[in-house]
Amino acid sequence: MNNIYITKEGLAKLRKEYDELKNVRRKEIALRIEIAKDMGDLSENAEYHEAKDEQGFIEGRIMELEQMLANPIIIEHNNNGCVNVGNTVRVSVKGKEKEYTIVGANEADPVAGRISNESPLGIAFIGKCPGDSVEVKVPSGKMVFHIINVA
Repeated sequence: MNNIYITKEGLAKLRKEYDELKNVRRKEIALRIEIAKDMGDLSENAEYHEAKDEQGFIEGRIMELEQMLANPIIIEHNNNGCVNVGNTVRVSVKGKEKEYTIVGANEADPVAGRISNESPLGIAFIGKCPGDSVEVKVPSGKMVFHIINVA
């Protein structure tokens, strides 16, 4: 996995999740598996199979988090006037103003206006400055975004 772009807050959330999974949930699931084993025949033991499935999910997530936490690139607020990761950009599109914050892929939440630097819109905005126009291909065709402000 490549380096990930992430805010300080996002990194803290990932570290907290990692700690919870590794030090709490992992132990809880191991105990559930042991209890389920004591119930008898494992081939028909739904509790055992459910616990094993959950253990697989937890272990997979732990590995994913370890990779993400290995080389994070902290997003610093950069206001050189042009759009970069960590900036909030105000745009005009079809006569309406919208605001987007460019974040790393892990923190993207398009409904909340947090778009990934790897998304088509994020890629199109990076490096653009107030006054620039950006044409982005969307499923319904092309949209033109006019950069109003970068903060």
